[in-house]
Amino acid sequence: MSSVDNTLRVLELLSSRPSLRVVEVAEHLGVARSTAHRILAALLARGFVVQDARKIYHLGPTVEQFKNPPRAGTRVSRDLIHPHLERLASTVGETCHIAVLEGNGTRFIDSVESEHVLRVGTRTSMLLPAHKTAIGVALLAELPLSNLRSIYPRGLTGDAREAKQTLPTLERKIRAVRRAGYATNHGESDAGISAVALCLRDPFDRAFAGIAVAVPTPRFDRYSITDLVEALSTTAADVRAEMSENSENPAPLSSEAETADPAAGASPDDDGAEIPR
Repeated sequence: MSSVDNTLRVLELLSSRPSLRVVEVAEHLGVARSTAHRILAALLARGFVVQDARKIYHLGPTVEQFKNPPRAGTRVSRDLIHPHLERLASTVGETCHIAVLEGNGTRFIDSVESEHVLRVGTRTSMLLPAHKTAIGVALLAELPLSNLRSIYPRGLTGDAREAKQTLPTLERKIRAVRRAGYATNHGESDAGISAVALCLRDPFDRAFAGIAVAVPTPRFDRYSITDLVEALSTTAADVRAEMSENSENPAPLSSEAETADPAAGASPDDDGAEIPR
């Protein structure tokens, strides 16, 4: 039996039950636990499954994307988006990020740093908890609330005793994001950093990534959130317009999770001071 076939059999099994343990997968496939673990690890890396604090696996958000696949002509490359990110960073004078949802995490795939001495550093290739980043919450708001139970089956902390306290908090935050059209973060992922984010959408109104402006908190109060949201919205509209005009259907936006170091980040310039990540 091929590894591809075994992987598909795991997905079929998960579609018929709410959760699976490694031993259950091994028994179902008739393979060693180490083999079952490798299959689940591959699915986890791609967001097809998520793992809770008890090391139990559940279907992940990527499955939802396959239920509603992108329409023809909606693929986009980072080469297309990066110039828009540079213009946004120049306009607001702060560090700007692009990220995608990866399981219950936010994978940062591109950044343009501010030229301020005190600035937020690049997060390219980093994977952070989605509920602790502005982009992550903006993207989670695109999913049905019922999906949160699959993504966070044991609550945001992985502690069953706190699940009732934390998931409803995230759900309320998501409802607020849906009403406002953007998400904010004040020191949740990193103390001393505030951010505003919203979704990038393709010509068919599907959210495929998020874009954020990240600012050292001491300087954040100088800005009007309305002005930052307006700048983000203009950039999102420009990306969408270029996607509509682009007929070459370039390579899809992705996280490069296989080749990049998840903790990697660019070093600050000699004359600059980076906010700790």
